[in-house]
Amino acid sequence: MSVSETVLKELEKYTGTDQVRKDLNIDLFGDKLLDSLASVELVIALSEDFGLDLSPGEIEREMWATPQKIIDYFEERIKQG
Repeated sequence: MSVSETVLKELEKYTGTDQVRKDLNIDLFGDKLLDSLASVELVIALSEDFGLDLSPGEIEREMWATPQKIIDYFEERIKQG
């Protein structure tokens, strides 16, 4: 499964909507699709999915404001190893 597909699958689960797939630039926090607890759970789930050691504390809200930003973040982290 691709990075984008994995991220979008998890986002759909934690936001409860497929709107995250339809609009990659939707404001996840501004549109109240994610809150603090859901974002922590999302970080943990995606860390496990990609086999990365991430702490919710190292993820700033702005870095994960949209589905596209989350996809870009993980694509870059995976490249770095």
